[in-house]
Amino acid sequence: MANPLLLSLYRCTNVHYNARMTSSPDPDWPNAIAHIDADCFFASCELVRRPELIGSPVCILSSQDACVVAKTYDAKAVGIKTGMPIWEAKKLMPHATYLSADFRFYGLISEKMFSILRRYSPDMEVYSIDEGFLDLNGTRLLWKKDYKGIAHDIRRAVHREVGITVSVGVSVTRILAKMASEYNKPNGTTIVPTSMIQLFLERVELSDVCGIGSNRLSTLNKANIQTPMDFVNADLEAIKHLLGKAGNDLWHEMKGITAIGLELHTQLPKSMARTASMGEVTGNKKTIISHLIRHITRLATELVIKRLLIKRITIFMRLKDFSSVSAKADFEYPTNNYFRIFRSVQGMVTDLYQANELYRACGIIAENITNAEDALPDLFGVMKTDEKQAGLFLTMDKINKRYGSSTVKMAGAFSGKKSDAKVRFMYPVIMAS
Repeated sequence: MANPLLLSLYRCTNVHYNARMTSSPDPDWPNAIAHIDADCFFASCELVRRPELIGSPVCILSSQDACVVAKTYDAKAVGIKTGMPIWEAKKLMPHATYLSADFRFYGLISEKMFSILRRYSPDMEVYSIDEGFLDLNGTRLLWKKDYKGIAHDIRRAVHREVGITVSVGVSVTRILAKMASEYNKPNGTTIVPTSMIQLFLERVELSDVCGIGSNRLSTLNKANIQTPMDFVNADLEAIKHLLGKAGNDLWHEMKGITAIGLELHTQLPKSMARTASMGEVTGNKKTIISHLIRHITRLATELVIKRLLIKRITIFMRLKDFSSVSAKADFEYPTNNYFRIFRSVQGMVTDLYQANELYRACGIIAENITNAEDALPDLFGVMKTDEKQAGLFLTMDKINKRYGSSTVKMAGAFSGKKSDAKVRFMYPVIMAS
């Protein structure tokens, strides 16, 4: 077992680890991935332009100021949670500053942050508006520093040039890197080489593992898997039986074996599909639309995060006898706007739906995909409107990645069967008008 003192040295900002900075194979670093996560991102953005609020509790509110979508650490300390209705938050902290979200400004801060990260490695995955991954392989030679030194440089550069703090985790897989960045928040660095994996896993909870939400945690606990070490020491076939492919990937990643590569988005996809069985045959039009709303939400969120636009949307509905009906529609301008896509899909469902038929599956396919940066804004501000509404989905994605998929969803979206999972908030904070 690794010496606990060594891990504290990795986390200490005053002590430098003398990693080998040569091109020869390093058993501690067969791979090097950094996860950079902005601390209290939306709230930190507001403090950049409102420095007089530094040191005071600040809460950022959702669209229509319905609930809290971000807060500073001092607001968190009194019990204010993401997703909490504003009236409940004000009961806990009436003297806090409550600000309406400005997603356009947050997007500008995000772009500046990622432009800094690109200096340290051209291989970057933008995971969400406030976090990303860097492939650091080979960068020790480039920067003449160990990974701890590079991580410190990243933190200092972002704070100096943008005004926000970030936490950085570096390890041999993306799952371990993401867990490492959470370990020493806020404004911290955690380095987990191969020789430190066991010690690190002994110091975290199974619920800290990215990809193990409340449902999977319950499944694992019932199988007497209570800790990260229980997980990695379990038989792989047993893990795959419990969690499927996701379990296979997590098991390898937590053991320091790469199973999930970075999505560098070097090539535009030809199409993006979101489809699924409805779990039962139904003739209820509202049920079909609720499933499609869920697919559209997932699609729109991914388009916004990856800064992509689509020009065509296709829907299909599979009947009980496994035959299918489909329709497609082209948009006047490339878009990633949920409401435009929904209106188009809703119209096609109305055309295709037959009340005397039973349906078992439905889905959508996006085509004619372009980069948002390549699109020309139209004269009537359509693109500007899309940018404004994109902020809703960046918020939804941030919340859902942290607390579990469908924690916040579009009104009317199918959420599946009820489970015994902890529901943190289900308030209708984002409504289609």
